[in-house]
Amino acid sequence: MKRLTGKTAMVTGGARGIGEGIVRRFVAEGANVLITDVLETEGQQLASELGDKTAFASLDVTSSEAWNRALTIAEEKFGQLDILVNNAGILKFARLDDLSEEDIRQIINVNLIGTIMGSQAAIPFIERAGGGSIVNMSSADGISGANGLTAYCASKFGVRGFTKSLALELGPRGIRVNSIHPGGILTPMANPTNVPRETYDKGYWIYPAQRSGSVDDIGAAAAYLASDDGAYCYGTELSVDGGLNAGHYYMSVPGAPQPPES
Repeated sequence: MKRLTGKTAMVTGGARGIGEGIVRRFVAEGANVLITDVLETEGQQLASELGDKTAFASLDVTSSEAWNRALTIAEEKFGQLDILVNNAGILKFARLDDLSEEDIRQIINVNLIGTIMGSQAAIPFIERAGGGSIVNMSSADGISGANGLTAYCASKFGVRGFTKSLALELGPRGIRVNSIHPGGILTPMANPTNVPRETYDKGYWIYPAQRSGSVDDIGAAAAYLASDDGAYCYGTELSVDGGLNAGHYYMSVPGAPQPPES
């Protein structure tokens, strides 16, 4: 079923990882997609592979000028903009003691300020299309904290609160705003050492799912929220995290999982 036929979406951070998964799912669902990213080579290659229903535009989400330029490209090429997916993000695994001021500001600027700026810039474009949807990428770490990710968690908690506030403002104007909270998704950013999935999954034995997730899982979630299937979702937090935030296990009590063999 092509739930996004006739719609145009713009996906930030769309060249690889979760963004690429969303782009591929949206195209499969019938949407036109403007892929945006700072990774120009990867983004152009993906657009070439997927064909005429896609295009690529370079976008630094911390630049208001870049936002206006990319949004204009989407509207001019495909006629309208119905959907914005604020997916671009960065993280750095480090104790707070070891983060520089530059690290902290970059994480907040890309993950949170970029999402706010992009949503603001997209409003008139989506209104001209007659309404639509904004999907913001938060994180499972935007619902609960995580060691080694203090600034990242702060940014993603911020995205979560921003989404709810904007949903209240834009709902009466015909724009739905919701957030996705991935956890344990196997991507280049989350797996910088590129270990095999079999090895990577061993780190997720304390999840109910007993494995990491895939970018396809997030693509499916984004397609739901962007389509009419999610028409009654306003400020919804959609957790796609293998049960990470469902609770915690008491390891000495029946029902707890067993650690994998080393």
